[in-house]
Amino acid sequence: MTKYRNISTIQVASDLYDFVQAEVLNGLDLDSDEFWRNASIMIGDLDKKNKELLKDRVRMQELLDQWKIKNKGKKYSVEEYEAFLRKIGYILPEGEDFKISTENIDPEISEISGPQLVVPITNARYAINAANARWGSLYDALYGSDILGAPPSEPIYSAERGLQVVNWAKKFLDESIPLQQKMWSEITEIRIISNELMIFSGKLRVELVDSSQFKGSLKNNLETLVLFKSNQLGIIIEINPSKEVGKRDPAQISDIFLESAVSVIMDLEDSVSTVDISDKINAYRNWLGLMTEQLTESFKKEGIKITRKLEPNKIFVNSEGSSFTEKGRALMLVRNVGHLMTTNLVLNQDGSEVGEGLIDCLISAACALHDFSQRKETSNSVKKSIYIVKPKMHGPIEVAFTNEIFERVESVLRLPPNTLKLGIMDEERRTSINLKECIREAKSRVCFINTGFLDRTGDEIHSSMELGPMLRKADIKKKEWIEAYEKNNVQVGLNCGFLGRAQIGKGMWAMPEKLSEMLTQKKDHLTAGGSCAWVPSPTAATIHAIHYHQISVRKVQENLLHGPSKDFTSDLLKVPILDGMNLSRRQVEEELMNNIQSILGYVVKWVNQGVGCSKVPDFFGVNLMEDRATCRISSQHISNWLHHGVVTEADILDALDKMTEMVNLQNSKDPLYEPISAHLSDFAFRAAHDLCIHGRLQPNGYTEPILHENRVRKKATRHTFE
Repeated sequence: MTKYRNISTIQVASDLYDFVQAEVLNGLDLDSDEFWRNASIMIGDLDKKNKELLKDRVRMQELLDQWKIKNKGKKYSVEEYEAFLRKIGYILPEGEDFKISTENIDPEISEISGPQLVVPITNARYAINAANARWGSLYDALYGSDILGAPPSEPIYSAERGLQVVNWAKKFLDESIPLQQKMWSEITEIRIISNELMIFSGKLRVELVDSSQFKGSLKNNLETLVLFKSNQLGIIIEINPSKEVGKRDPAQISDIFLESAVSVIMDLEDSVSTVDISDKINAYRNWLGLMTEQLTESFKKEGIKITRKLEPNKIFVNSEGSSFTEKGRALMLVRNVGHLMTTNLVLNQDGSEVGEGLIDCLISAACALHDFSQRKETSNSVKKSIYIVKPKMHGPIEVAFTNEIFERVESVLRLPPNTLKLGIMDEERRTSINLKECIREAKSRVCFINTGFLDRTGDEIHSSMELGPMLRKADIKKKEWIEAYEKNNVQVGLNCGFLGRAQIGKGMWAMPEKLSEMLTQKKDHLTAGGSCAWVPSPTAATIHAIHYHQISVRKVQENLLHGPSKDFTSDLLKVPILDGMNLSRRQVEEELMNNIQSILGYVVKWVNQGVGCSKVPDFFGVNLMEDRATCRISSQHISNWLHHGVVTEADILDALDKMTEMVNLQNSKDPLYEPISAHLSDFAFRAAHDLCIHGRLQPNGYTEPILHENRVRKKATRHTFE
């Protein structure tokens, strides 16, 4: 039975209260009684508004459904549809042009373009690894990935592959740090004499094409680190003849490190499974540990105990002999939950749960105050800003509400206005079509916008559920609306003054083992104007960093900004329905099986193990990173086809039964895996079943309510037996 403390107009779970008292407020210049008193007023006021906004979502969806039922099968014009959306307030009038005025932005957000990692904050080891992924070994990334062909299957070092790695990496240096009349493969010696860089090919001294690229060096016994910059990103050449690779290298180069994950989103949302008080406190505690720099994680690897901790900064000496600092860790942002879910961390006077997003903002911001309280070189934000990414907002009114939450939290924590910076995730249809006005509502604190195809597609399907059956998922990606969505996001951001001030992000690479394909394809995110793009691992961050050395995003954005603008409204409103296209039975079955496979493979770990983001093989055996966004699109797609008779409930049940066997087989080597049974008494199976059969009835097609309900039941069952 959960115990609560009555504080003014709210009831706070005793475990949360104790955590805040003993750990969060400890060392901060905040009076505990004043904090809780002001927090209770804030929560009481804002929770009412939160619930009203959710009612408006329901009202809006009902209006959309009514119009689409009326026009199903009819030939209507996009102009007619747009007029209807404007009439009901779905599309709002666009105001005059403006520029964002956000101040005190760290350079990782405003100036430096690079990969962005997203990691579940509930996994301390992953979180530490992500924070430390600011610098990654190019040699390790090339050796262990598929860039040079299939990675080695044996743990024994392959000298042949090692040579391929070195040759590939030196060609990268030729492009990123070019030499005059020589290639890096011809270099035989690199020396630092009186802080000056000296490069030799035999007896011939070789100069850099651009001498300003050399920034400094660091000597430590036999090891010398030489720092260069390319497109504002660092490249460190490690020289160490005592290492095996250095012994074999003509210039004794033992490794090359790339500045990789410039920023990291520590996630409290889609990639985690936090369904109760203990889950949330664990997540908050990890975020607090990152801010205090005390978070560590120990584990055994091949029988040896290893302890992960946060990396220090790197101190170099420039050619004038002055020392300077390069950050050793990525800039950390935190993603809160959206407006939908409630939490029993805090209850209203009537015993009802309050909006989880309110508590997320309050606690994550309070934890981040510790970053300010210890002013030192290793602070996360040198500008004293707290970066909070807010997902799943539907239009300008909800962004305005988030802005109000931030204002009230700043007041509770006695922070200067706009200390909390807002990342707006452009992943809901009503936000895309009103993006300029969404940004306007937060113009003094916005620091980030991005596109996320999966959630955006899930909302596209749900919003247009009644209009007709959707195209297959692969075909949806090819339609006009998705290209319009991606281009509109960049165009609006640049027109609103994001250049040199805020990030414009692009979506996740979902195939963590296919980095060769990523190296070929993901550079498109840069040429489209994205200043950061999501990657699933530190290795992927290092590989993706190559693109940012090859392409100056700043120049791309400047060209786009001075180019012609386009009104993307019409294309954004083109719904990706089948519209008379006939699918073969085999096409339907494959699509259904692939969706079911994705859902089951993800849900079984979410419900049974509390794993919010996992690598799941699809129907064709390709490992994909799955989170709630991927689950949303798959479940909405099945629900849409069921609603319009493309598949029947019997088809879905048959596919669930077949895929249950496959999922169990795929996970048979996982010692923590609990096999799923094709029966509604199995909570994981019930969750997958309900997402498919009842997905149409879920608020905006979100998966959270069903997943949370079944995870809570699963945990309760375990506690009963224990």
